[in-house]
Amino acid sequence: MPVGFRFYDLRHTGHALSTRSGATLKDTMVRAGQSSEKAALIYQHSDDERQQEIAAGLDATVRKARQAAREAAAVPDTPER
Repeated sequence: MPVGFRFYDLRHTGHALSTRSGATLKDTMVRAGQSSEKAALIYQHSDDERQQEIAAGLDATVRKARQAAREAAAVPDTPER
């Protein structure tokens, strides 16, 4: 084992990676066996790469909604028979 190794670091890394993969705060609390949101927030990290992923996801969501709206507007209403 490297000098300064702590098993806690593995726990922290595992929970941080689960949040990075999309786990919600509640998911993290359950996985870590915590009842406090404050304790679970320790595993929530953000960096420039994550912010870019979030921005790309928002962009994709808006583009999809705009496309759906354009398609809905292009289809003429036809009376049902």
